[in-house]
Formats: sequence, structure tokens, C-alpha cells
Amino acid sequence: MEVFRKARSRTVITGSAALAALVWITWKVDPTASSSPLVPSVESALLLANIPLTIGWPSRKRAAVAAFQRYLLNPVVRLLFRIGFVPFGYALVETVGRRTGRRYRTPVGNGSAGDVFWIIAEHGYQAGYVRNLMAEPTVRVKLRQGWRFVWRTGQATVLPDEDPLERQRRLARWRPLRILNAIMVRALGADLLVIRIDLDERLDLVQGRGRALT
Repeated sequence: MEVFRKARSRTVITGSAALAALVWITWKVDPTASSSPLVPSVESALLLANIPLTIGWPSRKRAAVAAFQRYLLNPVVRLLFRIGFVPFGYALVETVGRRTGRRYRTPVGNGSAGDVFWIIAEHGYQAGYVRNLMAEPTVRVKLRQGWRFVWRTGQATVLPDEDPLERQRRLARWRPLRILNAIMVRALGADLLVIRIDLDERLDLVQGRGRALT
């Protein structure tokens, strides 16, 4: 238990500190930003408060972040995918509901590495899509290949013994968007978990097939 607590502390401290640094750097270099440091000060204070919240009350942290992602962030990202205007660094993973049998699409960081797709789940086994892929490991991933997005089917495997921070470092090396995603995951996550998806060679270009009911 103490090992997990120390790992959680290290993760959230590095992520929150890196985000706080980015906040101040952005304020410094943005010519349109206010001359008052009030906004970056408040944002930094919230990031500092995130550290004891994650360490002492991880369940509350998960609930708050999950609500933000479910009702605000994820719907926007899914909409961007539908209209074909998606920021670099994102992908969709489609799982089958373990109880409903419906298909659900969850935005994740683009962890593509050849025919393997990696996910660092922020909330570990508490994430709904993680429980779904454990019950039905055949999933689909929508990711960017060149200038287009394609669906690829794959088999998901949860790797509880793999170090998520080391996997992040390997994925993010010399890739600014992945570095930013890794920072966000560390700051927002409570129990990081590595998931490996071995992708099939066949591409599924039929956009209407397997549409998620969300």
C-alpha cells in the first residue's frame, strides 16, 4: 500500500508542477495576456491543491475529474472527431459495454507505436472503458494515419505490472503533444494503469460501422 501511495505522490507532484510551470510560461510569452499575475497565480494554487487531494482523497479526485471529462471534455472531442477537425495527439477507443452491450467511444491520448496502441488510463480499474475492455478485449481504435483518420480493430491487454511513468517516457520522447498529454494524465490521474492494444493489419474505413450509442 505504501508503495502505491509513494508512486501516486510522485506522479501527481511531477504532473502538477509541470502544468504550473506551463501556466507561467504561457502567461509570460502571451502578448495578449493581462499584466496582472492573478490568473496564473490562481491556476497554480489550484494545481498545488490538487496534490493533497490526489494523495489523501483519490476517490474524490477521480469523481471530480470523471465528471469533467464525461460531461464537458469528452463530448467536445467526440464532436470534433465527427466533423473531422481533431487536434493532433488524440484518438478514440471504442469498447463494448460489459452490461449494456452498446458501443462507447472514449477520447484518449494518441499512443500509437506501429501496430501497438498504448493507453495510460488515468483512473486505472475505476475507468468504465477499462472495465469494458477487460470484459470484452476486442476493441476498435480511431487514430490518425497521415492526414486521415482510420478505424483499426485490436485486442486489449491490461498490464498492471508495467510502470506507467516509464511507458509515458518512451511514448513521449521528442514528441511535444505526447509530452503535454503525459503531463495532463499525471496531474489529472489518481491511479495510472498501462493498457496495450495489439492492432490488426486491416483498416476499417467505413465510418458508419459500429457507431457508438452514447
